[in-house]
Parts: sequence; C-alpha cells; structure tokens
Amino acid sequence: MEVLQQILNKIKQYDRIMLFRHVRNDGDCVGATKGLKEIILQTWPEKQVILTDGEHADYLAFLGEDDAPVDDSLYEGALGIVLDTGNEGRISNPKYALCRELIKIDHHINVNPYGDILWVEEEASSVCEMVAKFYYTFKDELKINKEAATYLYTGMVTDSGRFRFSCVSGDTMRMAGMLLDVGIDTEVLYAHLYLQDMESFSFKSFVYKNVKVTPAGVAYLYISRATMEKFGLTHEQAAAAVSLLDSIKGSLIWMIFIEHETETRVRLRSRFVTVNQIAERYHGGGHACASGATVYSKKEVKALVDEADATLAKYKSENEGWL
Repeated sequence: MEVLQQILNKIKQYDRIMLFRHVRNDGDCVGATKGLKEIILQTWPEKQVILTDGEHADYLAFLGEDDAPVDDSLYEGALGIVLDTGNEGRISNPKYALCRELIKIDHHINVNPYGDILWVEEEASSVCEMVAKFYYTFKDELKINKEAATYLYTGMVTDSGRFRFSCVSGDTMRMAGMLLDVGIDTEVLYAHLYLQDMESFSFKSFVYKNVKVTPAGVAYLYISRATMEKFGLTHEQAAAAVSLLDSIKGSLIWMIFIEHETETRVRLRSRFVTVNQIAERYHGGGHACASGATVYSKKEVKALVDEADATLAKYKSENEGWL
C-alpha cells in the first residue's frame, strides 16, 4: 500500500518521533503505541522515540510505564504519530500540535480527518492489527522482538473480545499467528488480563442483580460513585462491566453508565445493530457496534436509553435471524 510506504519513509526521515494515543486509554492504544515504539527502536536504535502519555489504566499496568514528560522543544521539529484516536479532541497529549508533521493511524470511522498522512482502516479489528500489518509488510527492513509482539497481541486480544467480535477477519488471525511465532507467553498475558480478586466477583453479583432490560431488549446498568466506592472500583473497572451484559438473549444493545463528578460516561455495545450514531448525539462516537458517549443528567440518561430502545425495536421489526 502506498500509504504504508509513505509512513515508513517518514519514520526513516526523522531522528525524533513522538507517539500519541487517546484519553481513557485501553489495550489497543497502549499496545499500538508501545509496540510501534519498540519496532522502531529495534530497527533504528539511534532514533529517539518518546511516548509521554501520562495516563495509565490499572489493568494495563503490567505493560509498564511510559516515558517521563519532556520539554516542549523536543516536540518541535519531530514527527508525531497518533494511534487509535478518531478525532483530535480525544488525543491525550495536546502537545501533538507542536510536531512538524503528523501521521494518523486509526481504525475508527473517519469523521475527523487530521494529520499530514492518514492511514485509516475502519474494518480492522484493532490498530494493533494495523501496526502488525505494517511490520509484516516491511518485515525485510523492520525488526520485531517478543516485547513488541506482546504489546501488539495484547491490543488485538482486548479490542476483539478475544477474537470473538465481528471485526475479526482472516487477516486478524494471520497477524495474530505471526506475533505468536515471535514467542509470546500467552499464559502470563491472559493471567494479567483476566484473573480477578474476590471483590470483583462480588461486583459481578451486583451487576447481574441490578441490570435492567427495556421493552425492546436493551440491557443497561447505572453505576454510581457510591457503588464504585463500595466495591473499591476504578472507573476503568466499572466500565469493563459492559462485557458482563453481552450474552443476554434478545439484548442486541447493552450499555453501562458510569457516574463521574460532573458527568456520566457511557459504554455502548451492540450485536448486528449500528449504535455509533446514537453515541454521536450524546457527545461521543466510535465504531458501529462499540461506542462511547457522555451524558450530564438523569434526563439525558433516560433519553439515551429510550433512543436505544426505539432503535432496537425498529431493527427487530425489520430483520429476522437476530437471535
């Protein structure tokens, strides 16, 4: 692909490269930035590659910390690469604007094109898959190691629901297989991602007892700050509960509301039904079947649930075979 060659040429051209990802990071954006950094450094040890995000989700702590903050002068004249971030407003480090040139590598719907070079594959399961593809395309020039492969595989696993989501393709599995061949310890990786303490099981019980279902079948749960305090949850742990609602028969849309001090954030998921347009009307966006939103009152919570219910009712009335 021509755009991949353009990206490779830019990486070769610059001695200093700054990497960026989105706010409220997840396994894909962390894995993609760390994986690309490691590939670049393995290939060109003399280059300076800096990742100063400053934000770390607890469940990804095993991947290690980022670089310490650096002076603004290091951004100036550097190449900036933003990964897994659909729009500029979600870039966690605003100093990306100081870079001389900017590359966008992303798999979200491209509603906000930005940067001097854009590589967007909306059908890709993850940006980690895209970075793996980038390496594989130029494997005769680029180098990879176990550490980089682990970063990328982590993002592929988490963003694809352990390769269960509809975004998974043959290319996804081929890239995963290529990374496994490098030598990833999957037993240790899955232990970090999925082992839970007893408090987590108590919280699961709370989720199953308190989930609500609308007439059309939308499953939803509101998690207050008091609930998070009761179970000792971080916001990331509370938001991850959305995955607990993904197997309710007839509930093709499910969502979690997580209360913050001045806003309530929403994790919105679906099967078959497109929901990103709903999220966009509530200060958010994302993928067709996996989006995020933000609401600012109980009235908006109800409005979002009602809109999702109407969307699901319409889908069921017009389609068959949706389980």
